[in-house]
Amino acid sequence: MSTTDNTETTARRRGRRPAGQDTRTALVEAARAVFAENGYDGATVRAIATRAGVDAAMVNHWFGGKEGLFAKAVLQLPFEPAELLSALRDGPDDELGERIVRTFLTRWDGAGGDVFQALIRSITGHEQAGQVLRDFFQKFFTGLITSVGSDRIPLRMTLCASQLVGMGMIRYVAKFQPMTAAEVETLVAAVAPTVQRYINGEIG
Repeated sequence: MSTTDNTETTARRRGRRPAGQDTRTALVEAARAVFAENGYDGATVRAIATRAGVDAAMVNHWFGGKEGLFAKAVLQLPFEPAELLSALRDGPDDELGERIVRTFLTRWDGAGGDVFQALIRSITGHEQAGQVLRDFFQKFFTGLITSVGSDRIPLRMTLCASQLVGMGMIRYVAKFQPMTAAEVETLVAAVAPTVQRYINGEIG
């Protein structure tokens, strides 16, 4: 058999996929399996990509790295962190709180409350999931808060996270009324000023 034939046979055996939605799905499925088998630290991008039958560069291309892939595969966040960060930065700084709260609610409402419940179960029953979620919030809000030139970033970041996670717990997990039935814009009007103050206002 020729060298060319061997190469083609190997490529077919590895099942290399085109860089499309198919690739994303394959990576998410492979990541769930590899993270379950090896934990977060033991799971490598190369191992996940190999199991998915794609090039390792596709992990960065689609998810921004192992952390983003973990967020999608295990935490099952209904958004891509990098894409969301870019969208939230697009607008006036003094309306950032509104954009954050509105986006949080519309994304989670669209995904369904059971998805948020699954997230909470993940972080309470999986230590590494909790650590990755904390890292995600830290990087996510640090990027947003830094972009508006605020000080005391770690405190502001945790205040923002507490507001959103608390709102999610009441709306999607505990299901307190009238929070559960409230319109998105009603909650934006009520909660966004507090988030905005946490971002760049006086916090004592």
